[in-house]
Amino acid sequence: MNKRVFGADLLLLTTAAVWGFGFVAQRSGMQYVGPFAFNGIRFILGSLSLVPLVAWRNRGRPPAAASERKTLFLSSFLAGTCLFAGVTFQQLGLMATTAGNAGFITGLYVIFTPLFGIFLGRKTGLPTWAGAVLNLLGLFFLSYSSSLGSVNPGDLIVVVSAVFWAFHVLIIDRLVQKNDPIALSSGQFAVVGLYTLAAAFFVEPPLSAWLEKSGGEFFSSGFIYWKSFPVLLSDLSSGILPLSFVSSAMIPILYGGLVSVGVGYTLQTVAQRNAPPAHATIILCLEGSFAALGGVLILREPVEPRIVFGFALMLAGMFVSQWGMLRE
Repeated sequence: MNKRVFGADLLLLTTAAVWGFGFVAQRSGMQYVGPFAFNGIRFILGSLSLVPLVAWRNRGRPPAAASERKTLFLSSFLAGTCLFAGVTFQQLGLMATTAGNAGFITGLYVIFTPLFGIFLGRKTGLPTWAGAVLNLLGLFFLSYSSSLGSVNPGDLIVVVSAVFWAFHVLIIDRLVQKNDPIALSSGQFAVVGLYTLAAAFFVEPPLSAWLEKSGGEFFSSGFIYWKSFPVLLSDLSSGILPLSFVSSAMIPILYGGLVSVGVGYTLQTVAQRNAPPAHATIILCLEGSFAALGGVLILREPVEPRIVFGFALMLAGMFVSQWGMLRE
């Protein structure tokens, strides 16, 4: 077996675990702040957490040439813009649908990635397609509920996010060959953070007002209400909200920023230097399994036979997708 590819697989599996438990943070975080504020704060934290590592890696090296800085800037802008779309639609969707539905629908990027890769001239073999089908079946059993057939707006929003997740995997596969992966990670996180913080100030107020006016009727499943970021800051400064609110909110925000973003996306960026994008998505979609595990351990969700069956199908899908490497 190729040792470099095997090492990349382990990094991707760790990334899946980090992202899976991040679903718990994303759900609980919106009990305190809105979707744009949550993503803005956590991605800025994720970007800043990597600055010391970038400086340490560049110690003793001559300053980067202007062309290299320009390439990094444009790459960060492109990857960050795509990532912003993915995380925004996912976070908005999580307000209006169940975590199970969101986990299943987000996993659709497993299919979208090889499909888009075909248009880029990539060949996708039978093991990858077979693994994708098994993973989707596993995600289905993991997320199935009696209400799955009734599509709500949140489901459609998460479908859009899955498209951008697939685009992001393909974009990173190209850009990581031309840039330092840690610097690229920090750069794209900064772009996402700036986008979402701006949206927290300008988009959250009218969105919050509309949600409050609708009474949550439009979002019939899994609705979560929050105060807009400007109102939240005003209430904190005036003392309307206690400091305990801040301490409670920081737990999911710190995990989402330092662990899910700073660690997870960086591991993905580093690993994809040695892992084909369509293959990488097979392993990364295991985040659904870890999300279910986090729900059991942290949210005390019940363990059902279908969840165990979903785990088995998804693990089988990962091994099937690696069939070619396992035979080497």
